[in-house]
Amino acid sequence: MAEPTPTLDVICIGRSSVDLYGDQVGGRLEDMASFAKYVGGCPTNISVGAARLGLRSALLTRVGDEHMGRFIREQLAAEGVETSHIISDPERLTALVILGIRDRHTFPLIFYRENCADMALSEDDIDEAFIASARAVVVTGTHFSTPGVAAMSRKAMRLARAHGRKVALDIDYRPVLWALTGHGLGEERFVENADVSAHLQGILPDCDLIVGTEEEIHIAGGATDTLAALRRIRELSAATLVVKRGPMGCVVFPGAIPDDIEQGVKGPGFPVEVYNVLGAGDGFMAGFLRGWLRDEPIEAACRYANACGAFAVSRHGCAPSYPSWAELSQFLEQGSAHHRLREDPALNQVHWATTRIRDWPEVHAMAFDHRSQLEEMAARNGVDPDRIGAFKLLAWQAAKQAHGDAPGFGVLIDGRLGSDALFAAAGTGTWIGRPIELPGSRPLRFEGGPDVGVTLREWPLEHVVKCLVQYHPDDGPEMRAEQDRQLLALFDASRATRHELLLEIIPPRTMPADDHTVARALDHLYSIGIHPDWWKLPPPSETAWIAIQEVIARRDPNCRGVVLLGLEAPEEELMAAFTLAARQPWCRGFAVGRTIFGRAAEDWFAGRIDDDEAVGRMAASYGSLIAAWQDARAAAQAAA
Repeated sequence: MAEPTPTLDVICIGRSSVDLYGDQVGGRLEDMASFAKYVGGCPTNISVGAARLGLRSALLTRVGDEHMGRFIREQLAAEGVETSHIISDPERLTALVILGIRDRHTFPLIFYRENCADMALSEDDIDEAFIASARAVVVTGTHFSTPGVAAMSRKAMRLARAHGRKVALDIDYRPVLWALTGHGLGEERFVENADVSAHLQGILPDCDLIVGTEEEIHIAGGATDTLAALRRIRELSAATLVVKRGPMGCVVFPGAIPDDIEQGVKGPGFPVEVYNVLGAGDGFMAGFLRGWLRDEPIEAACRYANACGAFAVSRHGCAPSYPSWAELSQFLEQGSAHHRLREDPALNQVHWATTRIRDWPEVHAMAFDHRSQLEEMAARNGVDPDRIGAFKLLAWQAAKQAHGDAPGFGVLIDGRLGSDALFAAAGTGTWIGRPIELPGSRPLRFEGGPDVGVTLREWPLEHVVKCLVQYHPDDGPEMRAEQDRQLLALFDASRATRHELLLEIIPPRTMPADDHTVARALDHLYSIGIHPDWWKLPPPSETAWIAIQEVIARRDPNCRGVVLLGLEAPEEELMAAFTLAARQPWCRGFAVGRTIFGRAAEDWFAGRIDDDEAVGRMAASYGSLIAAWQDARAAAQAAA
């Protein structure tokens, strides 16, 4: 019977960890003061890199049944990696790696892997149908270092070959993980050891692709002369052999080993700054798999691989640095004028916009991030301002009640008066916008202080930074320069802290505006290098919509889109705005506040209604807007 068509391109098997990367560059690991958290581990990184390049990848591993294990599972799912065979181990912790960038040649790291979850993988964890569902499996060196994981890896290879699937080996040699060095020498790349070489050589005959650095080829071949090591590997295996050579690129041997390493199929490297070598080989492997699994010429696979490696050595982190297919294609077609790729704004924009880990086709947001308006309302009714937080918690309850589990649920909540509601929304999968601006400020000022980067360091990554700015393209030079400076600082800080950014543009009421005013403002902000993920705009006219969408399509085709604000408009006006907006391809929904909660808030603060009545009225109002938007969208789609 013929084998069924594979539903996956590749299953990566083995090591999975959380990488804690030192934020500070140029110092000892002892002096690192803060760390960024990423997924890590060779096969885990490869699975992410492959998914970003359009391959259908899966990871087979074990993680702890705890916060770090859930982080890995959630992050991979968001990246598009198949996670059905990530096993939660109730008895062991997820592995950790602490690492840093000392200089261009020194990258200290410590592996915390004592009895970790992924080293408990066993033969029982290998499901034959799952292995058969992929065109290839990737096994890695660490998971041959103990009898249990070696048996597990061999079973996966055996089943893959039995079903006519390919087997790729990333040698991934870390002497410390074979207990050949002390814990403090995690960065050591090569220790000669005959037992390890013999062990690896028992694996090589069953591989179709073998990839390693020159040092890794040495350990696999049992010789410190590269050609001699390659010849020994070739005696044992007919696999395609790939030698990674850092900035020199790579060389591939699909057949016999020649007398000179330069006579292999060479893939030239890319002349970029080496900022961080950690994880570069995993990115390389993902790129090579993109070409190899699609039966492209070896030269093309090398080009993808070397470019992915170039991106990895140019950025902070391992998996987060890997390119999307759109980014890789742009780089290969257009190159970069920047030796430091991490400083190329065009590539950085494509990287950011095409690797965001959550898709939001639509957002129906209830906005109750208002501060000054509610403070005035409380004062007008003689209510202690501390009661505002209790009202915002009621608003959160109303929002949940009205929207339920339907996709697109969003809220705008501030952290000063609405902290309890903000805490309640955390981790629920809700789209959460959080304001940063000082209410009413013009020129723009930030509520948390002048250094917006310091403020955002305390915000969870799920929070979208929302900034309302009273902006007009015809502002005087001083006003515009000051607002531009503030917005550029906010944009840079949002990217540095990995937060999405929503800009709410409202022309001042004291200045004349026409159907092109907002579009001109957007165009100017794009021209100075600001690419927000979202725009929040007053309901435009049909002519204004055309102008706004032309600017977005031309300047940032990867923009999330526009959400409509309400400006306390009556529901009837919003319904008309929805009817027009629902026909616009760049409109993604709405973020409306006082139209929903205004009357209920006034009555609640005045003591005319209780909590239940306030929740019920807000839920009904919000629910009617959701229904109106959905009806308008359905009508627009039917008409189209």
